[in-house]
Amino acid sequence: MSADLSSVAGTGVAISAAPVLSVRGLSAHYGKVAALDPIDLTVGRGEIVTVIGANGAGKSTLLGAIMGALPLRGHSRGSIVFQDMEVQGWDIERRVGQGLSLVPERRELFASMSVRDNLLLGGFRLYRAGVQGWRDTLDEVYDLFPRLRERAGQAAGTLSGGERQMLALGRALMARPALLMLDEPSLGLAPRVVREIFQTIARLRSTGVSILLVEQNARAALHVADRGYVLETGAVVLEGESRMLAGHPRVIESYLGLAGTQRSP
Repeated sequence: MSADLSSVAGTGVAISAAPVLSVRGLSAHYGKVAALDPIDLTVGRGEIVTVIGANGAGKSTLLGAIMGALPLRGHSRGSIVFQDMEVQGWDIERRVGQGLSLVPERRELFASMSVRDNLLLGGFRLYRAGVQGWRDTLDEVYDLFPRLRERAGQAAGTLSGGERQMLALGRALMARPALLMLDEPSLGLAPRVVREIFQTIARLRSTGVSILLVEQNARAALHVADRGYVLETGAVVLEGESRMLAGHPRVIESYLGLAGTQRSP
């Protein structure tokens, strides 16, 4: 990453003109069934962009298409330019090597392994590439998530839901990604823990990592994001700055309801 993870205070980094991710005309199919209409989407450098929508809207399919990780019989078409390179057609490992990381909805931790070993596995690509100082990122992650330091020797499977989400985020950050994609990070967590996770996501802006956040919790997502897209039945129906979307009647009615008038976390 372009800055220490421990430097989490501040107003963020400037967004350059060239986006870290540019998606054009991206569609996805499972067999003959269309899951995503052609979608255009960009994420600027140092920017947090959210995609909100109801369950089944195609949010996870969108991330899977960008990551090159659609399930069996799934395929995508369109252009995916990441770090100024067309990555459509690349396998997952090559996209990860370019700096793309995904924290999946199920987190996919190694339950029998310790917290520390799960984190070190996240940095294995850097180790294999001979990147100097890659282990220093471990202390940066611990500074960001002090509870992981406290539980470093504890098996990942014994952690609480919130701690497992912290570990999944920390493991992804160990790879020093240019773009971190988060799939429903609030899923199954208590409201207090959700607030903590989103506060951490907001602080990540100052590290230089760009974030693409997929969420059903529209209120929390729009609060931390710079811009957003609203996805319904596989199509983008609204896009714009988060403040504008949070005040849009369609978003308030469908995703915020009374919560739209309440204080954000």
